[in-house]
Amino acid sequence: MKRIIQIVAVTMLAVSIYPLYAGGSRERAEAAGDVLQFGFSGNPNTLDPQATEGTLTFQVLRSVYDTLVEPDRDGRIIAALAESWEVSEDNLRWTFRLRDGVRFHNGDAFTAEDVAATFERLRDPVFGSPHAKELESVREILTPDERQVVFVLEEPYAPLLSSLATGWSAILPASLVAAEHDFAAHPVGTGPFRFEQWIRDNRISLVRNDDYWMPELPYLERVNFNIITEVAVQVQGVLTGDLHIIDMVGPTDIPRIERDPRTKLDTGLSSLVMVLAMNTRREPLDDLRVRQAINHAVDKQAILDVAYAGGEVIGTFMDYGDPYYVDFADLYPHDPQTARRLVEEAGAGQATLDLVLPQNYEPHVRAGEMYQQMLAEVGIDARIRLVDWSTWLSDVYAGANFDLTVIVHTGKLDPDSRLSMFEATQNYVGWSHPQAAESIRAARRTAGFEERREHYRRALELLAEEVPFVFVGSNFRYIAMRENVEGFHMDGKLDTYDLRRVRFR
Repeated sequence: MKRIIQIVAVTMLAVSIYPLYAGGSRERAEAAGDVLQFGFSGNPNTLDPQATEGTLTFQVLRSVYDTLVEPDRDGRIIAALAESWEVSEDNLRWTFRLRDGVRFHNGDAFTAEDVAATFERLRDPVFGSPHAKELESVREILTPDERQVVFVLEEPYAPLLSSLATGWSAILPASLVAAEHDFAAHPVGTGPFRFEQWIRDNRISLVRNDDYWMPELPYLERVNFNIITEVAVQVQGVLTGDLHIIDMVGPTDIPRIERDPRTKLDTGLSSLVMVLAMNTRREPLDDLRVRQAINHAVDKQAILDVAYAGGEVIGTFMDYGDPYYVDFADLYPHDPQTARRLVEEAGAGQATLDLVLPQNYEPHVRAGEMYQQMLAEVGIDARIRLVDWSTWLSDVYAGANFDLTVIVHTGKLDPDSRLSMFEATQNYVGWSHPQAAESIRAARRTAGFEERREHYRRALELLAEEVPFVFVGSNFRYIAMRENVEGFHMDGKLDTYDLRRVRFR
């Protein structure tokens, strides 16, 4: 694997993190072989799987809920709560046969009624799920009996299985949907672990579901997601044994973890798309020349190496390893001279831009500081504003209250889930294009890979040309853990954690 690491000076704080975790001491943390201490990078904004697009939510809820189908370790979609399915010849009726003997954490038996109630809630415009668009092609949901659910479509919809395998399609109990239960604070699913407690800024605690439908799983008795936003504290925790797994590893920490015989790294190229997003509704970012200038100003490889511990440079809104990826990385090379000329031509040299950063993501803050310096060198003044994650989601992603922002878009099982946001300008960067929108819609109705790829190629090309983002790259993923942890798996495309088979040797 290619890895380019630029070593930067980091002052490590001597801190004691023992009091944050159940047990309170290194000896007890190591001895508690049935309790997983997970270092988690931030607070979810909600624990309702249908009400958010936040990755942190789905990373927790992967252990609380199940979906009808799910990706296996190779990314193929396989049976889960639905033990089988069949599709009509015209691709308009999808019939799912449901697994018997499954119970929700509140004791309710799992039936077709739960599936119907779940997706009617997701589709309800009053509820306002950001994922309702995923099921726009569904005309009705039929329940012929307790073990069968039929999705009847208005038109063929190639991404349906992928949508049903993703976190927002978590199956909820119909009785609690009808009772307007507060899933945001108290999730109830059929998953391998039951929700116990969420202490904001501290931890989320889950306990083993002894009635889980997979025989003998999960192995762990308890999972604590310990909310720790500082990279140095997470790394210290895994090196001392107070944490078993951590989700943040800085560039300078990789050699330390690799050298220590008590720790190891789970590595690979992520399915993430690292971006510097631009609000194209606002001046001067509504001028293509300014967006081009910002793209020329950024040294993408340097951002990846210093802020994100390495990665592959991209040039459009698709992760590097995706089969639909098209390489436009050379369209806007790092060229400060060209960037300065474009800024002058657009008369944008006097503008001050609001650069909003999610403060709990240390790598994004580090990247933001680098962007600020690179833009200053070509005559653009960017002023950093730090916000917490919930504020970022509400004010930046939902409210478009920013000029520039640094964020990462997570992996998707199907390109439609990533690109459908550009069918209209109601996305956070305010960009759309009629030809891109039509290509995205055409791909959605198309079953064959090569034909879909051509449709997506045009949409990705327009994104690459009009650059509502600086498309930086897909980074290398580093999950650090104690050497005695086995069975850990991260869903490659969804960037969520499957903890069902985790155990300690």
